[in-house]
Amino acid sequence: MQRPLLTRLGTVLAILLGLTLIATTAGLIMGVRRSFPEYDGREVLAGLGSQALVRRDASGVPQISAGSPEDLFRAQGYVHAQDRFYEMDFGRHLTSGRLAEWFGPSMVETDAFVRTLGWRRVASQEYPRLSAQTRSYLQAYADGVNAYLATHSGSRLSVEYTMGLLGPDDRPEPWTPVDSLAWLKAMAWNLRGNMDDEIARALTSTKVPATRVADLYPAYPFDRHPPIVTRLATAGADAGRQNRRAVFPEGTTQALRQVQRLLDTIPSPRGLGEGDGIGSNSWVVAGSRTTTGKPMLANDPHLSPQMPSIWYQQGLHCKDPSTDCQYDVAGFGFAGVPGIVIGHNTRIAWGFTNLGPDVMDLYVERLDGDTYMYDGSRLPLSSRREIIQVKDQPSVEIVVRSTRHGPLLSDVDPQLRAAVTGAATGREARAGGWKAGVSLRWTALDAGTTAEAIFDLNTARNWSEFRAAAARFEVPAQNLVYADVDGHIGYQAPGRIPIRRGSTGEWPVPGWSSRFEWTGWVPFDQLPSAFDPSEGYIVTANQAVAPPSYPYRLADHWSYGYRSDRITDLIRAQGKLDVAAMERIQLDTYNANAAFLVPHLRRIKVDAFTAEGQALLDGWDFTQGVDSAPAAYFNAVWKNLLAATFHDQIPKDAWPSGGDRWYEVVRDLMKDPRNLWWDDVRTKGVREDRDTILRQAMVEARKELTRLLAKDPKRWRWGKLHKLELVNQSFGQSDIGPLERLFNRGPYELPGGTDAVLATSWNAASGGYDVTAVPSMRMVVDLADFDRSRWVNVAGVSGHPGSDHYNDQTEAWSRGRTMRWPFRPAAVERATENTLTLVP
Repeated sequence: MQRPLLTRLGTVLAILLGLTLIATTAGLIMGVRRSFPEYDGREVLAGLGSQALVRRDASGVPQISAGSPEDLFRAQGYVHAQDRFYEMDFGRHLTSGRLAEWFGPSMVETDAFVRTLGWRRVASQEYPRLSAQTRSYLQAYADGVNAYLATHSGSRLSVEYTMGLLGPDDRPEPWTPVDSLAWLKAMAWNLRGNMDDEIARALTSTKVPATRVADLYPAYPFDRHPPIVTRLATAGADAGRQNRRAVFPEGTTQALRQVQRLLDTIPSPRGLGEGDGIGSNSWVVAGSRTTTGKPMLANDPHLSPQMPSIWYQQGLHCKDPSTDCQYDVAGFGFAGVPGIVIGHNTRIAWGFTNLGPDVMDLYVERLDGDTYMYDGSRLPLSSRREIIQVKDQPSVEIVVRSTRHGPLLSDVDPQLRAAVTGAATGREARAGGWKAGVSLRWTALDAGTTAEAIFDLNTARNWSEFRAAAARFEVPAQNLVYADVDGHIGYQAPGRIPIRRGSTGEWPVPGWSSRFEWTGWVPFDQLPSAFDPSEGYIVTANQAVAPPSYPYRLADHWSYGYRSDRITDLIRAQGKLDVAAMERIQLDTYNANAAFLVPHLRRIKVDAFTAEGQALLDGWDFTQGVDSAPAAYFNAVWKNLLAATFHDQIPKDAWPSGGDRWYEVVRDLMKDPRNLWWDDVRTKGVREDRDTILRQAMVEARKELTRLLAKDPKRWRWGKLHKLELVNQSFGQSDIGPLERLFNRGPYELPGGTDAVLATSWNAASGGYDVTAVPSMRMVVDLADFDRSRWVNVAGVSGHPGSDHYNDQTEAWSRGRTMRWPFRPAAVERATENTLTLVP
């Protein structure tokens, strides 16, 4: 009797669940459609001085024209709110430490850490220090956002506000200039430098001697891979040079492990992640190397993929450009931030790649109650109380305390405090009855001028004005490439980069002594720069910035130069370049690691079954198209080679990801067939050598692809393994099928691979081949005729799932195609599909 009853109950519950899902799905569909903004007609935008126009092309990309800068940014705020307000609101909650308001107790730890860092607090301090003009632009932008919010709320604003997914279906709070500035702190956080590498290095040192850890972090190969700037225009004394040898005091590794856990609590804003694959390509060629006689500039930032797209394409045009209204600019920016971050105006073009400077240090502090020790004096800790509101739960109060160096991370994480206490430096801190804590010194926690730099870049008209703008671009430090219509090209490294004494910043140092302070910043005039180099090109792909003779330590976190060298070789080989040739370089899938390893793999004798896979490597050109069987096999061999060589000897947290640092590691090991790294320490009484491991990797790769793809190697395809899914940043991992289908897109089969020029990266440590970082956009700017320029986004301009423009560029992007990039008024007019008139 009991089983039929349970069966009937189960049936009833299944029916009710099905009806609930149907109702929920229907409600979501209605909410999706209600949230689509109007792209045509007339709308009132309070505060406008005169009429503004928003012209959109077939992809929904807006070109905004207005009579004054304030009207231009007011209209930009309105348009961003139309397309992306939920993304902006999510970002505001993240950077303010308020995610628990929406998502409940699971986000309290993240919120507490963000509140401790104080992103929004620093942004609030920054705002009044900006120029009156910049403040007026930020306020105008916020006014535009709020004008849209005044007439749109709940399901009319975005589907995420529908049916109580985020709480009451009411009007969000007004946007403020500080909300925009806080996003710049999030961008800086995710491009912060080398802390992850430092932690992995320290963790590895717990398993193997320091001399062997050094094997896994080879010096940059300047002899084979030149830096960005080869001839220094800077001067400086050796006083700027710093010791590069890392020493990890006993016990430091556990403290750093806890820091890594803290870092991982923060979601990656807008996909601006950290680690292998997160980089960029950008290069510029002079007119002497182009078919037009004018420069061309290319850029494709490699970032973590997500939905909606990281970038927002747009144009900003003063109706009658003059000294009072100088904006005539187009390119890529962030929803929530006014202006154009990467792009061109009527005179210049510019692009970014991450410089990767070391701008964070951890200080172990001597604490006693509400005081701390510094140079023999007892100083008061600064403190503030923060209240974290939690959905459906009581609020949580935290106290944020800081020393002269920065916030005490150990206060927000007891495990970190315990780890530091047990470390050698921690025990030293506790001598005399003190308690130990750890604080963070980070350049982005000082009020800065990066917001000023964005507006200055947008209106710069020549090299000197460009460099003046770059001087204000403090955090995060980027490699900036430049071209202008007069035929000049250039490179500038900007950023607030510390000069240290007493350490290299590679491990926690005593905070109670001034012997370990930052003594200043690398002077802007001594940061690497180049203008009209004789080669006729400049390539930046996250490689070393300057030669070893450069007197300051910028970073030890470079890519190893494989992408930059390949781009350089292609530029040299192509003769005179046009836009199509520049795009072909962006799509290059050549695997330089394969070019080195395949000759070694081909000479290894294997069994007949494995030999069928090995035969694919004969005559392979080392490219990685979606239909390539050799690419599938080689990448599987590479993953298995790294696992067989290193997984037995280093901690799982530090397993090889497979990026170009590991290219260098294995390249060096290949010279030493009996090196200890080749030995599998789990096989007692057996000493494996290089060829044994190479053979094992090929055997295991053959078995793996037989299981995953097909028995016949000729049927293997790289794209079947190497796929991208675009996942929404909040509801895309909800484990609720209808929601995930609504918000996510994919999977897409992609060509390329880690540290190819077409850098569709994957992580060998994860055990699979799924794409983890991509060229988040691609652009090529033709300085001879801006209307011949090309661009494409990984997804689309809209953040509304179900919109025609949510991911309407993805198919073209995934197939290596781009779109026309109209700029001049006539071209914009020809491309216009929709026109929205904004009136006072």
